[in-house]
Amino acid sequence: MEMEPPSARIMSTATRLFYRNGILATGVGELVDAAGVSKRTLYQLFGSKDDLVTAYLRRVSAHGTSGERHLDRADLSPRERLLGLFTRPPDNVDYRGCPLHNAAVELPTTDHAAREVIVEHKRVVLAKIVALAAEAGVRNPELLGRQLITLYEGATALSTTLHDYEPFDSARSAAEVLIDVDSTAPAGPP
Repeated sequence: MEMEPPSARIMSTATRLFYRNGILATGVGELVDAAGVSKRTLYQLFGSKDDLVTAYLRRVSAHGTSGERHLDRADLSPRERLLGLFTRPPDNVDYRGCPLHNAAVELPTTDHAAREVIVEHKRVVLAKIVALAAEAGVRNPELLGRQLITLYEGATALSTTLHDYEPFDSARSAAEVLIDVDSTAPAGPP
């Protein structure tokens, strides 16, 4: 069996450790030991821990969360895609919330390069929600988009705090009401 290249091992290890333990709590020594590389290799490939954090968040942003991936599903109606955002995370993962939100809380300054990745990701998600709200025929897609992303962010944060997925169910119920109230067309099945 062939071993992954060092850069892939570092990234997969960083993804696992940063999500599980947090960015600040994960030291470079722990990371390189777990990845089976030297500090020199890490710094040659990524430059610094900050650069690795930025690369990690770019990777997370590219994949999106399980709920966010529903927004891109062409096999669902716009309404179903919006409500899919509130799908409970898979039970087979140790859910610790949105990695991008967690990183935003941890990063000590607002001028950290990784923060740009986080802000851009959230803007892209909001734009997708607004576009889907318009496709769904609501009267005020901008307002509904902001309301739905606020519900989604709240559900991810509260489910992490409580270690319970129920906030996704409550947020989905609230989202259904908001979509139906703002809809210009008769409400259909969810």
